[in-house]
Amino acid sequence: MPAKGPAGIKKNSQATQEQVQLMVEDIHLRFGGLNALSGVNFVVKKGDIQAIIGPNGAGKTCILNCICRFYHPHQGRIVFEGKDISKVPTHRVAALGIARSFQNIELFRGMTVLGNIKLGHHTHMHSGFISGGIYLGKAKREEMRVRKEIEERIIDLLEIEAIRKQIVGTLPYGLQKRVELARALAMQPKILLLDEPMAGMNLEETEDMARFILDINEEWGVTVVLIEHDMGVVMDISDNVVVLDFGTKIAQGTPREVSKNPHVIEAYLGAEDAARSKLGL
Repeated sequence: MPAKGPAGIKKNSQATQEQVQLMVEDIHLRFGGLNALSGVNFVVKKGDIQAIIGPNGAGKTCILNCICRFYHPHQGRIVFEGKDISKVPTHRVAALGIARSFQNIELFRGMTVLGNIKLGHHTHMHSGFISGGIYLGKAKREEMRVRKEIEERIIDLLEIEAIRKQIVGTLPYGLQKRVELARALAMQPKILLLDEPMAGMNLEETEDMARFILDINEEWGVTVVLIEHDMGVVMDISDNVVVLDFGTKIAQGTPREVSKNPHVIEAYLGAEDAARSKLGL
């Protein structure tokens, strides 16, 4: 597994105001009588890989859905690059520079790999309806520019040249997850939200995906917010970790700090097993 340094730490964990790219402030979310999120706060520094972890049902995906405006919090706000986006329409979020992948693959299974990836760039297309419809002038030039961007950067980075013309629905699960990441990259994001990108993968696929995420972060300068259950991955590639349990933040810090936090150990193992773990049993 690729590593960023001891315990996955590559930068000072203290964020200044200038470094903060995303701020989640006092987010409350309810579904009927169920409190999905209760006063969740954290910041994400520009250029970091920020992991969000917690047991099943802790509210991790709810946070991403609030950031993307799929869910509308009952209280609190989301601030992206100094702008409160809490009331930004859902369809405009991608244009701000926020892209995401999903826990369950959300691709057009009957389309080719290249066709799916190109759809990710639609928010940045500027040609008009007429020129786009007859594929002349500006529309044609823009199409060629997008194709070059995708083929020379994204497809090459994710090593999917051999499958670019294949129908997505015929591909194995691990490659479909890679195509979904490629489509998110085609949105030219400033920050990338990844919901369990390694879920269901074998060891080799997991290591490849971790390497791709590191390359996206370090070579392209894209900030990453990552939900992941694989603690080996979290420890290896994350700069900072937020831990949720029952919709509440119970810890935040470097991977090393969080791994030693008794509240985190108890949330994952249960009180009895946590006590045994402290005793080395």
